[in-house]
Amino acid sequence: MGLIPAPACLLAVPETGIGLALLAGFLLRRALAAFFLHMAGVFLFLLVLPDTARHTVAVPALEGQYVIKNIVLVAACLHITAGGLTP
Repeated sequence: MGLIPAPACLLAVPETGIGLALLAGFLLRRALAAFFLHMAGVFLFLLVLPDTARHTVAVPALEGQYVIKNIVLVAACLHITAGGLTP
């Protein structure tokens, strides 16, 4: 509909689908595999464009905050992968 720029949709749509699959427990192994592939691409951002991820030495820019937030998600998915939420 033109409200969200196309590059943002490239990250937002897969993240939403992966998140819904993880919440519902639907195709959990595939969702986890997609999640870790997606995170590899997100963290690649730090290697390709490191200067855009920080505002100052101690304060990350908005893009850097986005990557830091994903560290918590990776920890949660590693816990799920290790079998921490088995019924």
